[in-house]
Amino acid sequence: MIRIPALAALALALPLSTAHAAWPEKPVTLIVTYPPGGTVDTVARIIGPRLSARLGQSVIIDNKGGAGGMIGGAAAARSAPDGYTFMLDASNHAQNPALQSKMSFDTLKAFDAVSLLLRVPNVLVTSPQGKIASVQDLIRNGKSANPAYFASAGPGSAQHLAGELFNVMAGTSLVHVAYKGGGPAMVDVMSGQVPIMFASLGSAWTHIQSGKLRPIAVGGDKRSAVLPQIPTIAESGVPGFSSYEWNAVFAPAGTPKAIIDQMSAALADVLKDPEVKAKLEGIGAELVGSSPAELESFRRAEIQKWQDVVKKSGITIN
Repeated sequence: MIRIPALAALALALPLSTAHAAWPEKPVTLIVTYPPGGTVDTVARIIGPRLSARLGQSVIIDNKGGAGGMIGGAAAARSAPDGYTFMLDASNHAQNPALQSKMSFDTLKAFDAVSLLLRVPNVLVTSPQGKIASVQDLIRNGKSANPAYFASAGPGSAQHLAGELFNVMAGTSLVHVAYKGGGPAMVDVMSGQVPIMFASLGSAWTHIQSGKLRPIAVGGDKRSAVLPQIPTIAESGVPGFSSYEWNAVFAPAGTPKAIIDQMSAALADVLKDPEVKAKLEGIGAELVGSSPAELESFRRAEIQKWQDVVKKSGITIN
C-alpha cells in the first residue's frame, strides 16, 4: 500500500458542490485490482498525484491483484459506501461475469459507475520474421486445416477474449495458447515460437518501437494516433471488430451520488492535465473521462458483448 501525499498546490482544486462540501475530510483509498508494475497500476500512479491535488487529500493506492481483478473487486465490494473507497478496474470487470461461475459479488449490483478513464486498443502483432503479414493472411490461415496459434496472458484474459472475438467475427479457428502472464506470452511471439498475439498496445508499444514486434492491425474503432499507418482490423476485413483494454473507476454500491459526481468531475479534470495526458497517450491510450451515466451504459454493453462471445466460442474457465 502506497500513500501519495496531497500536493501543496491546492489552488488547482476547483470548488466542490455544496451537497457534500466537506468531502473529502480524510484520505481516499483507490483499490487497484491488479498488482504493481502492470498497466492498471501504471495508470493509477500517473493520475494519483494530480487527483490528490484536485481533492485536497492524500490518495492511497492499494494494490489487491489476483484472479483477473476479482480479489480487488471483492475487497472493494465489501467496503463502506462512504466516499472514501473507490476501485480502479480494467476490462475484466465486464468479462468476468461471462467467464466466472463462482464470483463472490454481482458486478452490476456491487458497484456504482464513476468514470471511464481511458481505452487502449488491442493490437495484432507478430515477430519481424512472421509469415502472417495482414488480416487477410490470418483469415485464410485461420480457415485452413492447420490454423495458427495465438498467445495470451492466460485463460479468460483480455488477449484471449480478443482472439476469440476474432474467431467469432471472422469465422476462423485460431488456437489459443495460454501463458502465465503477458510478459512470457510476448517473449514467445517475439521469438516466433507462437505466430501472433492480440496484445494491449500499451504493453506492446515499446517492443513495436524497438522492432521486436511487428504490428499487423489495430483492434480499435479507429487507427491509433501512435500507429497511424497501421490499419484497423475492422477496415482490413472484419467489419465491426472492436477490442479494447480499458480502465475505469467504480464506487461501492450506495455511495452518495453527490460524491460520485464530484469524483467523476475530479477525474475528468485530472485527465486534462498536460503531463498526465502526455504520459497516458504515450502508452497508446485514448482518454475519455466519462460521466457516471456514460460509464454505466458502456459497461452494460461490454458485459453483453462478452457474454455473447463466450457463448458462441464455448470458452469455459470454471
